[in-house]
Amino acid sequence: MTSPTKCVLLACGSFNPVTNMHLRMFEIAKDALHKTQKFSVIKGIISPVSDAYNKKDLLPASHRCEMLKLALKSSNWINMDTWECEQSKWTETAKVLKYHQSKIDRESNTRSKPAPTKKRRKDLRNVHINSNDSEFDDMSVDDHNAINEALKKDSVNVRLLCGADLLESFGTPGLWADKDIEDIVGKYGLVCITREGSDPRKFIYESDVLTKYQENIIIVTEWIFNDISSTKIRRALRRGESVKYLIQDIVIDYIRDNHLYGVEDNTAFDRGCFNTVRWKTNDNVLMSKPKDWLCTVVTVSYLTALFTPAVKLNILRLVSFCLGEYLCVFAVF
Repeated sequence: MTSPTKCVLLACGSFNPVTNMHLRMFEIAKDALHKTQKFSVIKGIISPVSDAYNKKDLLPASHRCEMLKLALKSSNWINMDTWECEQSKWTETAKVLKYHQSKIDRESNTRSKPAPTKKRRKDLRNVHINSNDSEFDDMSVDDHNAINEALKKDSVNVRLLCGADLLESFGTPGLWADKDIEDIVGKYGLVCITREGSDPRKFIYESDVLTKYQENIIIVTEWIFNDISSTKIRRALRRGESVKYLIQDIVIDYIRDNHLYGVEDNTAFDRGCFNTVRWKTNDNVLMSKPKDWLCTVVTVSYLTALFTPAVKLNILRLVSFCLGEYLCVFAVF
């Protein structure tokens, strides 16, 4: 049985900010590739775009990279690479793929590997080799094939990981150079995650160049649809709406602490929720005074506790607390 091809998944983009769906794509792709038994995913790389991309609302790479570092603390196989965002100008995706493939080739020493040593040749051929180095030139075809097969086992394929929207953008006139598309799908390969309402297979059929290299395009169907996008996250933050569970808490904290995406104008922002002053009494009464609300919500954990002396004391505290407020709402459960 042929050994699985070692594969590195590379995702390029703004990551402005990084969302849970960005990270989820890697897990979905890894599972799908392993199920084919043709690939072994050994690493994931996130490559944020350079500031020179000049996209609307694009934060400086320093902030985007810091949020990525925080988000990737939860992963033991996905890393961030800053080569692309450190470039003084925007870098085409095909060139980013070429850079990472060349870097991995150098690290694994596959493409530029020197001729096998005598001991290595002996191990591969399982025959005795004398001290004459010229014998390597006289090796049989089978011996050469054995060496090539051994080298292939160490080779690593870098593939572009993307959503269906990027695949469909190949059809936008003037957006992609024809040569870049051929290099991406022909030389490296694609792993495309579907999204609701898209039909990447139909798009491949309608494209001559994608049809030509369709064997190098892996379509992964995502059955648990999730329409999280950085654009929607930024919109929610500007409007003071919760983004909790859409991006990681540690990233939300960074956005709040650095007043990003207009959060400095939103005094109600706190971990994606409303900023409140909270404290808890010893009698299961949680009192919350939102800074921007004109009401106070008091939650009493147990109805039977309403008549205890301690609760009476809490009611007195509540009256004092609510002075100056327009409305007091009691929620009992």
